[in-house]
Amino acid sequence: PAFFTLDPDTANAHLVLSRDRRGVRWTDVEQDLPTTPQRFDISCCVLGCRGFTMGRPCWEVEVAAGRTWALGVARCSVPRKGCVEFRPEKGIWAMGRCGNRYRVFASPIATFPTAGETGRVRVALDYGGGRVAFSLAEGEPPIFTFQNAAFGGERVFPFFWV
Repeated sequence: PAFFTLDPDTANAHLVLSRDRRGVRWTDVEQDLPTTPQRFDISCCVLGCRGFTMGRPCWEVEVAAGRTWALGVARCSVPRKGCVEFRPEKGIWAMGRCGNRYRVFASPIATFPTAGETGRVRVALDYGGGRVAFSLAEGEPPIFTFQNAAFGGERVFPFFWV
């Protein structure tokens, strides 16, 4: 799996990054951070520092038990201001968990029940093949794969919503 860190310049002010920038948590206290074009201002999102325009990188994300979250990839041009729409048409290929259901942010949105606690989610990007696949553990078959993802030649980044 690829190693990456989170980009503090994109993090919403309600997100606190760990010192090593490999973890993130939500807080109800808004931090005093500069307003920049890169920063998500309404949606509690953050991007990874490293983007991709080729190859087949994959990474694993440890998610907190019982929490609501979404993760995947986002085009560099994804809007950062206002409420972010988690849809491929808007430059985000993501899945998440809400309560006891997984949610795939496709068109239309697909939901299915969880099978216990999640633990880790593996994201596998195939840039040239236009695919983003999600698995619940290394070696497991994907639970969902976005096919024919239109990255438009843009750099895509690991994407997280907490």
